[in-house]
Amino acid sequence: MSIPSPEVAKTQLEEHLREIIHWHFSPETGSPFWLEWARKAGWDPRSEVKCVDDLKKFPHFQDEWLRDLQPEVWAPKAFHGRPFNIFETGGTTGMPKQRIGWEDYKTDYSEFSEKLSDEHFPRNHYWLMMGPTGPRRLRLAIEHLANVRGSACYFIDLDPRWVKRLISNKQFDQAKAYMEHVVDQAATILKHRKVSGLFTTPKLLEALAERVDIWDAGIRGVFCGGTTMLPQYVRFIVEEVLENRIGFYPTYGNTLMGLAASVPLTPGDQYSISYYAPQPRAILRVVDPKDTEKTVEYDTWGRVELTTLTKEFFMPRFLERDEALRRKPRAQYAWDGVAEVRPFGAMEKNIVEGVY
Repeated sequence: MSIPSPEVAKTQLEEHLREIIHWHFSPETGSPFWLEWARKAGWDPRSEVKCVDDLKKFPHFQDEWLRDLQPEVWAPKAFHGRPFNIFETGGTTGMPKQRIGWEDYKTDYSEFSEKLSDEHFPRNHYWLMMGPTGPRRLRLAIEHLANVRGSACYFIDLDPRWVKRLISNKQFDQAKAYMEHVVDQAATILKHRKVSGLFTTPKLLEALAERVDIWDAGIRGVFCGGTTMLPQYVRFIVEEVLENRIGFYPTYGNTLMGLAASVPLTPGDQYSISYYAPQPRAILRVVDPKDTEKTVEYDTWGRVELTTLTKEFFMPRFLERDEALRRKPRAQYAWDGVAEVRPFGAMEKNIVEGVY
């Protein structure tokens, strides 16, 4: 795969940006929400948004819009008549955020498949997903990823909202019992079925490894999602849990962005994981929380801002509930990355992450 220069990547991104803006703000193809938004705002993004910096003309996207509005307002007119998936994110209490979609998740995970080693994720074999399924995009995405590689996938369901509620209520014994229930099911699958690829969260991976020898069980690659993976914990996972012989592929993703893949760890990384957005379909910036117009310096902490740019979904300047270090372009990525992602404000307050 050829690696574009930063200049070429920037040109490709801005061409894509103009195409997506034209799509969502044209009466022939656009979504009801954005057409009405532009009418009320009194300006036409098609004529005023020509480069990435012009995205600052938009206010920050409000997650309340995804909670309060009916999902069809996000459906582009060009997709009229096509039933859509409804994916949820968040919602430990109250109404969750909902995003609709058609094929975006397939695009993200088909691309990610090219970054997986056949040694760690053999083709035409079996996967196990131990994580949140239900109304989440992740369940369909992981199965699609397995299918792209000629594989089938077993599933162990998990309700992270319930775990977070138990922990918030200090019902730690029940939270532990629920995790043990999930791990029991995974251990049973590994005992009776041949599985080589595993998707799970860091804490569940650790708990599973305490129950079974995952190498002897046949696991050769672990695709691990979750937010907080500090360097010392990554070292523990790589060296102690995976014993430096099972492939480790940490990712940073969510229903609103898709999948940001990590670059392979090198000794110089000191187990600090860097993730890169799937440009041009999404842009990650690390911004100054007190002045979100500005990005922070490289290797400095800031709040993560996400812009999603697909024909299915346009979401400008959404402030994630995450903070990260801004990283320089690297390897096959000609754009900025984010590293050591953790909940925003994690150093100032105690934040419940549950099984993540």
